[in-house]
Parts: sequence; C-alpha cells; structure tokens
Amino acid sequence: MTISLILAAAAGFADLNALDAAVARFAGAPIGAEGGAVTPLDRRLRLNPCRSPAALSWRGERRETIVVECPDNGGWRLFVPVRALSGGGGMAQPAAINRGDGLTIAVSGDGFSVSQPGEAMDSGPVGGWIRVRALGEKSQPMRAQVIRPGLVSVPVP
Repeated sequence: MTISLILAAAAGFADLNALDAAVARFAGAPIGAEGGAVTPLDRRLRLNPCRSPAALSWRGERRETIVVECPDNGGWRLFVPVRALSGGGGMAQPAAINRGDGLTIAVSGDGFSVSQPGEAMDSGPVGGWIRVRALGEKSQPMRAQVIRPGLVSVPVP
C-alpha cells in the first residue's frame, strides 16, 4: 500500500485508486487510452468514504463523460472526462473553444447566476468538457462544459 493510500485511509477519505479502477472497468479501457478516462482522479481530492458502492453512469448520448456518484446521503458526484475514440464512424465536432481563448465562465444554481472572465486551458466542441481557469493570479483550474463559443458552464449540484 502506498503512503498516500495509507494517509487517505487513516484520514477517512475515499480510495481514489479504487475509484480509478472502477472507472476503467466501467469504460472498458484503461486511463489515458481511447475510450478510457483522460487522466486519473486528482489526488488532492478528499472525498468522504462511501458506505455503499459508488454508482457509475454515462452522461449524455455521446459518452464523453462518466459520472461517479456516492449514493449515500450527503454523498458526492464526480464528472470524469473520457478520451474520444478515433475512427468511431461519426465525424468529430470542430472545437468551439480553443486552448488560450478568453471566455466567460458561468455558474448558476437554484436562484442565482454568477459569471466571470476566464481562459480555456483545453480545446473542446459544444457540449464537451474542458479545463478552464478564472483570470487572476492564484486561480485554480476547474472543469466546465462548453455551451457555445466563448461561454462555458460550471455545474452546481
């Protein structure tokens, strides 16, 4: 067992390696391969452990994202981007946002809406998920869905 797993278990956090393995089984491809998760889960995540097995499902008809959810009361939900299959028969959508583009990051929830300027850290088509960051010195990257050129949305559970 690695030191990070020992520390996570001791601190009472979910096992991210086990979640990565579950995503790979569900997708039918290893992390980084076509059809598999783009990257492993961020090791900085500190998720509450689940008493029930995590539920995995596809988000959307194009199967670009796997939803990993802890079904426990007060559980959590992760959106894991999947590397597109090449030669899948369908035409790839053109990028609506390119890496380095300036854009608007919209966050909305029940009874509120907030937007701020940001920058695309990845390219992506409408409906795709990319990494973005708000403009500012110490802004952390976040995942957002491309709504249209120049606009992304960050979901609020």
